[in-house]
Amino acid sequence: MSEKYDALVSYIIDLESVVVAYSGGVDSTFLLAVATKAIGDKAVGVIGRSPSYAQREQAEAVTLAKQMGARIHLIDTNEMEHEAYNTNPPTRCFACKTILFEGVWQAADELGCRYVLEGSNADDLGDFRPGMDAARKLRVKAPLVDLKFTKDEIRALSKEMGLPTWNKPAFACLSSRVPYGQPITIQKLERIEKGEYALRDMGFNGLRVRDYDELCRIEVPPAEIGRFLDDAVRTSVVTKLKEAGYKFVCLDLEGYRTGSMNESLSTDVKINARKSDKTGSES
Repeated sequence: MSEKYDALVSYIIDLESVVVAYSGGVDSTFLLAVATKAIGDKAVGVIGRSPSYAQREQAEAVTLAKQMGARIHLIDTNEMEHEAYNTNPPTRCFACKTILFEGVWQAADELGCRYVLEGSNADDLGDFRPGMDAARKLRVKAPLVDLKFTKDEIRALSKEMGLPTWNKPAFACLSSRVPYGQPITIQKLERIEKGEYALRDMGFNGLRVRDYDELCRIEVPPAEIGRFLDDAVRTSVVTKLKEAGYKFVCLDLEGYRTGSMNESLSTDVKINARKSDKTGSES
């Protein structure tokens, strides 16, 4: 193990008891696994149940936590009830994470844990991520940022630890597939989830189904775009996406890239959103 791994273990031991905001993704799984090894049952993974969190992802996260011997606690976040989330402004992620972390802190108090941790890493600092501002505002610690862990380092250590998430594609919440300003609804989240898992079951990885009401825009890694030239594959994709609820199916020739919905935001909008995050009181 690396010196950073040892530093992370020491970091967590010093905290004595923690809850980890856990989703089953690469970063939070690594963090919960290390915390469990460091302080045993004084570490608890808290999962926020939500329509924006794919059901298959949630089930896999629970199963994985049990395999790691980690304690798990589930909460309902109910962000769909909040206009700061469901109207889908550029500050949506800040509102969503505020609601999540408030719930996680409540769980921490009930479980007798002193600190809340989340899995952002050093690579996340370069993108527009209002959720990180929510974490800072609510005193949530980000040890992988503090110790400068990169995504590649987390994946390498996860592989060394035998965690099956070491090569798992990134999977942001389903609401990130809806253009800013377009309302978040249960119907939209359900068809996004159905569409994405239909494509995953066809062998596509690292993909997104971006929702524009009747139309969806599919993003897959550039190396996989050629698969759509196969008539059988193309026809199957169209059929499955129409079954999910779309009338028109489009392929983004630029391919998958993280945060493509942020491309529609001007620099001024991002700056103003960050200012609002720091001064507002979304809940």
